[in-house]
Amino acid sequence: MTLTQLFQYISSNPWPAVAFFALMPVLAWLIGELANGSRDVQFWSYVYAVLVYAVSIPGIFAFTLNIYLFLFERQSIWQANIILQFLPIISLALTLMLIKRKIPFALIPGFGKISGLLTLIAALIGLMWFFDRLHLVAWTYVPFSVILIGFVLTLLAIRFAWSKLF
Repeated sequence: MTLTQLFQYISSNPWPAVAFFALMPVLAWLIGELANGSRDVQFWSYVYAVLVYAVSIPGIFAFTLNIYLFLFERQSIWQANIILQFLPIISLALTLMLIKRKIPFALIPGFGKISGLLTLIAALIGLMWFFDRLHLVAWTYVPFSVILIGFVLTLLAIRFAWSKLF
């Protein structure tokens, strides 16, 4: 099964995906209400970790797919699939905002790995977009160490911006 076939299948039967992404913020709110006043922070941090991963993996994929489609494939915003391209990102943002109101992200196991993954993806896409805009066929006069330093600096800048965002 290709991604196109998967997207066509979800587009022809969207209700399971809509229900999943609508349920994630509702679950975050419900878990927050259930955990209110509880002293077992470790248990609730693992419950939140499952919820964060359940919403982050499709959300990050949709975010990356949108960047790819809009920057490299030049897809029009009018042709975007709302359920596959926007709903996961909206669900991700709402769920993370609801979770952040109840528990710091530092207490959620593995959250640093998700933000690190997103930072790496953003840096790689930014670098690929930069190379796409340069239209260079070969790097002849630029040493590889300069390219590597540029990538690391881009990665650090994006990581700094991400830490200021949340």
